[in-house]
Amino acid sequence: MSRHRDRRGRGLRGPLAEPSVPAMVTRSQAFDDLVADTAQRFRNVLGRRWSAVEFAVEDVPPSDPAGWEEAVPLARLWPAQGNLPARIVIYRRPVETAARGGEHVDLVHEVMVEQVALLLGVDPGEVDPDRR
Repeated sequence: MSRHRDRRGRGLRGPLAEPSVPAMVTRSQAFDDLVADTAQRFRNVLGRRWSAVEFAVEDVPPSDPAGWEEAVPLARLWPAQGNLPARIVIYRRPVETAARGGEHVDLVHEVMVEQVALLLGVDPGEVDPDRR
């Protein structure tokens, strides 16, 4: 006797929601969208440098920390070199862990403000005047 997926005659199972429905968005996709939306806020601050900056998300930082890093970094900035643009990388898992209560929107914004300020060589208050 063979087992069938349709053993009670109800038809084959399908997805619970269509791919366009938010229920199908993974945590990592939602985090990527959050970083992209937050990066758009810095378009005016960066001005003509906007096209020379890449924003990226990685799950975890590399296992070889820089000598000055004492804790797990939430983000890193690589300045532009030659033809390579400046790159700001946000690390998803450390940010989610550091944001107690699961609300990491404010922490992502804060981390990105600090990284953009570091890139521009200005005080974070100049990047985000409403900063707490």
